[in-house]
Amino acid sequence: MGNVYGYVRVSTREQNEGRQLLALKEAEVPAENIFMDKQSGKDFERPMYKRLLRKLKTEDLLYVKSIDRLGRNYEEILEQWRMLTKEKKIDIVVIDMPLLDTRRGKDLMGAFLSDIVLQVLSFVAENERKNIRQRQKEGIEAAKIRGVQFGRPKHPLPPNFRKVYDRWVMGEIAGTEAAGLCGMSVTSFYRRAKKYGECPQS
Repeated sequence: MGNVYGYVRVSTREQNEGRQLLALKEAEVPAENIFMDKQSGKDFERPMYKRLLRKLKTEDLLYVKSIDRLGRNYEEILEQWRMLTKEKKIDIVVIDMPLLDTRRGKDLMGAFLSDIVLQVLSFVAENERKNIRQRQKEGIEAAKIRGVQFGRPKHPLPPNFRKVYDRWVMGEIAGTEAAGLCGMSVTSFYRRAKKYGECPQS
């Protein structure tokens, strides 16, 4: 029996990795052997995952909480599984799905059933991600119809903006002075000034 490792991935820095870490702790994975990436699965340039791959040796055991931690889509999950089990020759345990435990099913029938379950779950995981993205898109579109504004909120113009703007347009004051009188940055002043006409670069 080789070493026992765990891998954790959260798709953004805002997500909480606590549930994955707790599951690995309950599986008695040594804390020093847990590798964690906090970034999107959009690409597979994940530094801790790559470091883990360099450490894995034949007969090591890898725990992940769910199958979608291994890849961003159906094909990638299957490819990572194949590479880990066939090339690295390690065992994998997917905590959320006991059937995906390569330590059991070393015979032909066990391997066959494991492969079927893996493909089904990978397909389901990819479709769930697609459904989430679709629901997010529909939610944003519905919110826009209701008048919800996205992005940074616009601050109201200062009360003296129009008067200062007029003086700036007439050439009485420079843009930096106009911005200062309005309590705005120069960039903000020029951006808001465009609403009143062509913005000269003075």
